[in-house]
Amino acid sequence: MATPDLTVLLASWSVHLQAEGRSAGTLESYLTGVRLFLRHCEAAGIPAVLDRRTVNEFVAGMLAAGAAPATARARHMALRRYSAWLADEGEIGRDELLGLKPPRLDVKVVPRLSEDECRALVKACTGKEFVDRRDEALVRFLLETATRAGEVIAMGTADVDVVRGVAAIRRGKGGKGRVVPFGPHTGRAIDRYMRLRRAHRRAVEPALWLGGGGPGVRLSRAES
Repeated sequence: MATPDLTVLLASWSVHLQAEGRSAGTLESYLTGVRLFLRHCEAAGIPAVLDRRTVNEFVAGMLAAGAAPATARARHMALRRYSAWLADEGEIGRDELLGLKPPRLDVKVVPRLSEDECRALVKACTGKEFVDRRDEALVRFLLETATRAGEVIAMGTADVDVVRGVAAIRRGKGGKGRVVPFGPHTGRAIDRYMRLRRAHRRAVEPALWLGGGGPGVRLSRAES
């Protein structure tokens, strides 16, 4: 079987990932990983082939250059997914990366905030302006529910019920949704924010969290 052009087939893989419902972040991570591998092969003057030796050398080079283990692991995963898809589609004879172990990832223990630190964080958001109300609601919700930043930023106005004290996370890790409860203090903070939100210039938008600058841009992870 002839060696496939991995660059050309990347577009077809992108279509496949979108059809699978992969998130924009996952899609970008996978495609970036493959593109970096292809650049590595071109710079090294070697064929762009998804075999164990070439992939291991690529990952080892990343780590030697100072890349974080988590980043190297993500690139490794992208190449494994691409190789599996190529084999399933009949573009390569077999998936040579099947069972290839990823780089070891040390699990970092992140210390929890103390009660005093949590109170100080909430106090820092005290105020009656739009941004103050929004930030207090965000901080209280994050502290109480332990949801991920990306999950919270993606919430819509229809996802929160302050009367019942529950919120729907439509797309969590692995694409799974869930319902998270919150207490009356968080509910009050969200209610105060949503009342101010009604007067926002972009109040008709479905996004729950709106930016405080300019004409009302949706809150982004960078701003959060």
